[in-house]
Amino acid sequence: MTTIDTTHEADEGLEIARRMAEEEEGVARRPQGPTKWVIPTICVIWSFFQLSIASWWILDTVFIRAIHLGFALLVVYLNYPLFKETRLGLKFLSVKNRIPWYDFIIAVVACLSAVYIAIDYVGINERYGAPITRDIVIGLILLFVLLEASRRVIGPALSIIALFFCFYAFFGPYMPDILAFKGVSLGRFMGQITMSTEGIYGIPLDVSATIVFLFVLFGAMLEKAGAGHYFIQLALSILGGFKGGPAKAAVMGSGLTGLVSGSSIANIVTTGTFTIPLMKKVGYPPTKAAAVEVAASTDGQLAPPIMGAAAFIIAEYVNVPYIEVIKAAAIPAFASYAALFYITHIEASKLGLQGLPRSELPRFFKTLISGVHYLIPISMLLYELIIARHSAELAAFNAIWVMAILMLFQNPVKAYLSKQPIGPAFKQSVVDIFSALASGARNMCSVALATAAAGIIVGVVAMGLGGLITEVIDVLAGGNIFMLLVITAIASLIIGMGLPTTATYIVMASLTAPVIVTVGGDMDFIVPLMAAHLFCFYFGILADDTPPVGLAAYAASAIAKSPPIPTGLQGFMYDIRTAILPFMFIFNSDLILHNISSWFQGLLIFLMACLGNFAFASATQGWFVARNRFYEIPLFLFVTLNLMRPDLIAKWVGLPHDQRYWTYLIGLVLFGLLYLMQRPRTPKPATV
Repeated sequence: MTTIDTTHEADEGLEIARRMAEEEEGVARRPQGPTKWVIPTICVIWSFFQLSIASWWILDTVFIRAIHLGFALLVVYLNYPLFKETRLGLKFLSVKNRIPWYDFIIAVVACLSAVYIAIDYVGINERYGAPITRDIVIGLILLFVLLEASRRVIGPALSIIALFFCFYAFFGPYMPDILAFKGVSLGRFMGQITMSTEGIYGIPLDVSATIVFLFVLFGAMLEKAGAGHYFIQLALSILGGFKGGPAKAAVMGSGLTGLVSGSSIANIVTTGTFTIPLMKKVGYPPTKAAAVEVAASTDGQLAPPIMGAAAFIIAEYVNVPYIEVIKAAAIPAFASYAALFYITHIEASKLGLQGLPRSELPRFFKTLISGVHYLIPISMLLYELIIARHSAELAAFNAIWVMAILMLFQNPVKAYLSKQPIGPAFKQSVVDIFSALASGARNMCSVALATAAAGIIVGVVAMGLGGLITEVIDVLAGGNIFMLLVITAIASLIIGMGLPTTATYIVMASLTAPVIVTVGGDMDFIVPLMAAHLFCFYFGILADDTPPVGLAAYAASAIAKSPPIPTGLQGFMYDIRTAILPFMFIFNSDLILHNISSWFQGLLIFLMACLGNFAFASATQGWFVARNRFYEIPLFLFVTLNLMRPDLIAKWVGLPHDQRYWTYLIGLVLFGLLYLMQRPRTPKPATV
């Protein structure tokens, strides 16, 4: 297979992006000497524990959650120094080449505080609601070490928000009337947050411990086996020769990688290494090349069947099988990706770009065959989830053992075919498997801590704040569902700037998803609970490339050598086509296939959603087949509204709801007229 090696063009930037990815994935310290094995060993043990409870070891759910959190805290305090950089001249607080003795002590204390609920499980149950002094002291320790660990891994935002809710729980009686809350005692607070399954040990942590870990581990194994490189080479072989081909390949490669990766930064490092230099090579400006990769990698978390960690929590919150989340998310996700393909084509048309010469691209069949074995575990996962309808954890476990067998024999087979010694290749396979086990556990630290820390907020809300929050948000929105959605979207983007996607979703879903449903009901407008949760999920994801904090934009700009803020702004402009989808499926639940079981009907809705998103992309990007004129933009927006909200157009023209799809013809005719209007203005291809 012909492999395109362009990494020398962005070595320095790539190193910066890789460091960002490593920090996000849990590689902060690199101890020297014997202690270098401490963190990997703990991570491997953690992975074996998670695989055990998914297969043969039956444990009470509280034990699972507590041990899961204990492992996460242990790894974080051993792996992350107090500060990333030297502060006040105190170098020992930011040391990265060894594990200081005090971090060993803090790590053990943190771990024990997390598993205390399991150690004294019988006693805590007997005194439920009446904690003794020891319970309160250990609970306070857990609260402190959890928030500090969250700060070390995720940053200060989530810890600050959680602390705000904690203080509010106690000082609520002293707030202004509209914000006043009766408050809680220390005993009740600690009992709810640290001694029950309504706080730290709540549903989000349970999903992290039972489902998300296995999917993250599966993704780590695929990446370690080389699947990420295979996906991008396959995408290049298919799309690289078309107009703006490297950008189209970036979208496809990032989408495939996003199937198994919950990290937009890791996605950028995996695919952007190849695609960004190639986009620049065919003529994309550095800012636009990086922005395409940002948009593609960020939206990778939308793509079923995995959709990052939050999708599993959606299933638990909405109380539906995970397959229903996949079904609901399918049309918006694929329509969003189709529109991003379209945007790359628009940009290539604007700039008069072509694709790469076929002679410089990998050959399709040779590339496909070289990594077809990677499709076996992915197919196994899809079969288990969609056809066999097994639980998400069982599906992931079965895919993992298939992946492990593949990894075990991949190197020896390659060595045999190339007539190399098989022994060293087999040894390397074993090393790769253990390395993937360690990497998967490291990757999980941020998710475990995000779900646990967000559980503090959920627990405080459950102590009686829920009704007050509903009232406050309703007052702010003036009882208007449109204003409520705008407030939710803006709040998600702001909070998501400093939080990982999963934490953003949990916070916003706890605060606003029930309010969206309630306010909609007050207006005699039924909002499906799934739509409200997906709304919060989408805007939590979009925060990843929202300036000024969008880390995905910083990673891509480092590779492209483009300014990060303009890169983030351009990426956000590309992602506006994703931002309209949540507003559309709130009002048109057909887009999430709510109460729709017909394949024909689903495909029709999908096709029209894609065309509607294309029209919106044309309106926002200023181009269809030629540069837009000002009076054409409202027409494109009307096409978007028509193809995504046929119910509204049917209401306007007096058609009954069950005949709403006939109004698609209006949008299609107008879209065709716009094409005919612009066709004479189409730029002529440059002659050589």
